[in-house]
Amino acid sequence: MSIVAEIYEKTARELAAMLRAGEITSRELTQLFLDRIEALNPTLNAFLFVDAEGALAQAQAVDADRAADRELPEFAGVPIAIKDNMCQRGIPTTCGSNMLAGWKPPYNATVVEKLHDARLPIVGHTNMDEFAMGSTTEHSAFGPTRNPWDSARVPGGSSGGSAVAVAAHLVPWALGSDTGGSIRQPAAFNGVVGAKPTYGAVSRYGLVAMASSLDQIGPFAANVEDAAALHSIVAGHDTHDSTSLPDSDVNVRERATSGVTALNRADSELTVGVVKEMMGEGYSPDVLEIFRSLVQQLKDSGVTVREVSCPSFSYALGAYYLIMPAEVSSNLARFDGVRYGNRVLPQEGPVTAETMMAATREAGFGTEVKRRIILGTHALSAGYFDAYYGSAQKVRTLVQRDLAAAFEEVDVLLSPTAPTVPFELGQHQHDPLQMYLNDIATIPANLAGVPAMNIPAGLAQGLPVGVQLMAPAHEDARMYHYGAMLESLADPTASQVPAERLSALVGRENR
Repeated sequence: MSIVAEIYEKTARELAAMLRAGEITSRELTQLFLDRIEALNPTLNAFLFVDAEGALAQAQAVDADRAADRELPEFAGVPIAIKDNMCQRGIPTTCGSNMLAGWKPPYNATVVEKLHDARLPIVGHTNMDEFAMGSTTEHSAFGPTRNPWDSARVPGGSSGGSAVAVAAHLVPWALGSDTGGSIRQPAAFNGVVGAKPTYGAVSRYGLVAMASSLDQIGPFAANVEDAAALHSIVAGHDTHDSTSLPDSDVNVRERATSGVTALNRADSELTVGVVKEMMGEGYSPDVLEIFRSLVQQLKDSGVTVREVSCPSFSYALGAYYLIMPAEVSSNLARFDGVRYGNRVLPQEGPVTAETMMAATREAGFGTEVKRRIILGTHALSAGYFDAYYGSAQKVRTLVQRDLAAAFEEVDVLLSPTAPTVPFELGQHQHDPLQMYLNDIATIPANLAGVPAMNIPAGLAQGLPVGVQLMAPAHEDARMYHYGAMLESLADPTASQVPAERLSALVGRENR
């Protein structure tokens, strides 16, 4: 294996150590990743925009400060990517939609400011389902992203671009957003770690909203420790965000590090709950086999495993697909060609505000976005509000109560992250319900606002399978601690795309 290949496969922590030791400069490191993006992105379509000039300038500034022996943050100079729904001043931010094609925000999202403070060169914006609506990253106006494990398969979504960027070593880590599993599900499909923090732990200021009560920014990384480190960098209270927690625990990395050695101490005081409702119909036998194998390893290590029941989980999917579209309908009303969005004039008939708005929304939004706007508008209409939206909010309360009761019995909850392995591109294009069902295990954490993460667990049919770890609200550190413990038990091949598969992608085009 070449030295360059070894660098790509190093964790963010290892790369930061190399930078501090003077073994490589940030500019050299950033250029290596930019070269890799140039080679693989034509096939994978993980990036919608690559800011080579800006990233190299940030890297060069870090090198200059390091040469002058100025104090720098621990991870200064390690490149990163962000999902294309996070505002970055002067950089195209499209949300994967024609509605915002070419739009350049006049301000930075809070997480972008925090990345700048940490001195991380931002190499570009990653592909996503349009306005974060989808579970496959096929619903981008700029073409689908492909899974590096098998380019004929989906990478999951909506943060598929960020997951692929980390899995294919285009960057060592990345940010995504999670509304109903949009970090954890693509993390499972790509064999990487992905975490959704407690709602409010990371500021949403500058994140283009999909469903405001559900959206949360979180990290993708090659391992749990890097994910915890990135979480620590971007978390914290923000006065610009009215939902930001005043007491966000950003010191989660130490707990992740200690979790690596938890098994060596025979952590017999830990009680893990296995959710009965996340083990039944709809889950692939291959996925359940890997999950049960990991549970058995926990038992063999002295951990107490207990089955718990959360009856409301059976209704969570239906509730989510009423609450989320209702918030989508409200949030996307602003994209009308008057306030926001690329204006389109009608081809025929009089040009009025009404016909212009209709033409703008018809041309600017894709099929899945239109579907959810219509569904949400219907759910909020006067005749159906109580029956649909009101009932869904009651289910949300039940989900929160069931989780609270479960966490009185156990320390963390464990389930499969996704019910299947990555499926083929186009498989569910004409059956959106099947795509929605892929969020069945991840949605409860969003409805309740609790932290949850994916840990690669094993391989089925040569494709990665992940397990989901949930912790109580505000206990993100606990999640990372035991996530690292689970990581030490899992099959390491589940988090490493075979080199020959990546090599085969070079020179091909996304078609």
